[in-house]
Amino acid sequence: MSFRIFASLVVAGLLAIGCQKKEGAPGAGAAGGFTVQVVAVPVRSEPVSESVSLIGNVLPNESVDLSAETDGIVKEIRFQEGEPVKKGDILIVLDDTKFAPQLADAEAQLDLSRTSLERVKQLLRDKLISQQEYDTAAAMFSVNEAAVELKRRELKDARIVAPFSGITGERRISPGQVITKATRLTQLVDLETVKIEVNVPERYLSQLREGQHVEFRVAAFPKDTFKGEVYFISPQLDAGMRTALVKARIPNPDRKLRGGMFANLELTLQLRESALVIPEPAIINNGDNTMVFIVTATNTAAMRPVTTGLRLAGKVEILQGLTAGEMVIVEGLQKLRPGAPVSLGTNSAAPYLN
Repeated sequence: MSFRIFASLVVAGLLAIGCQKKEGAPGAGAAGGFTVQVVAVPVRSEPVSESVSLIGNVLPNESVDLSAETDGIVKEIRFQEGEPVKKGDILIVLDDTKFAPQLADAEAQLDLSRTSLERVKQLLRDKLISQQEYDTAAAMFSVNEAAVELKRRELKDARIVAPFSGITGERRISPGQVITKATRLTQLVDLETVKIEVNVPERYLSQLREGQHVEFRVAAFPKDTFKGEVYFISPQLDAGMRTALVKARIPNPDRKLRGGMFANLELTLQLRESALVIPEPAIINNGDNTMVFIVTATNTAAMRPVTTGLRLAGKVEILQGLTAGEMVIVEGLQKLRPGAPVSLGTNSAAPYLN
């Protein structure tokens, strides 16, 4: 029994000596703890935009279905389908043979009533006629004058012109066809600039303003990003959907965008030019608290509470708790404790600096 007790004491002594040597090994830190190798990157200041993803519709800047203002027979068609035209270009000419004689007759009646009015005016000055007779002649002159203006307008309406510059659509008539005011002749669209219409949820209205930037893509050109600005925010919300109609203008000089396209849209709500950003792996969530480890001037780890903002692709915006240039630890967090000595890896930080 005495031999067993003696052997146990010897083993315990050897273990104690071994532990003392291990704690005093060359890899130990100044405080007696092991140095932890970590990867750290500086807190960076860069622009951050807050946006919301929505689905919108592409509309032409202007679009109209052309119709005649008078019934008639199509005499000439002076446009080709899908061609650009200028404002004021004559697109369609109706047969005006019945309008010209009517205008000539109305002008003759106007000349006759003008001569009659001058004669009765002189007779009234000489007190040879009553005021009533003069008023009758003056009224007749006004009626004939209005008739001439009407006939001139009817003659003008025999020519359908482009109300704005744009591209013509499908031709829906043929020469010799009898048309009415309800007949749709063609369509004219302006695609030099297009509009985006999108319904924005009520909760974002406080962050909306005219001049905000929008970016979107369409299925026809998935690699292209189109950009524009908000110019209209509806003063009235949709009572059922609780959304506000928002419109933006987008330059479209190459006419890639067409009316009716669906737009996958990013509406920029806020833009902060100098936001503090760190890599997402640096974030430690502990219940309701959010922490990061930083590297102090003495190369030790210190835990710092932070307030986060936007979550970006692989990054997190920091609203409070850090300053630009401070080193935050992104790898090696599992072995860390506050005050632990750390050494920085030299090459491993590169993926976090893009």
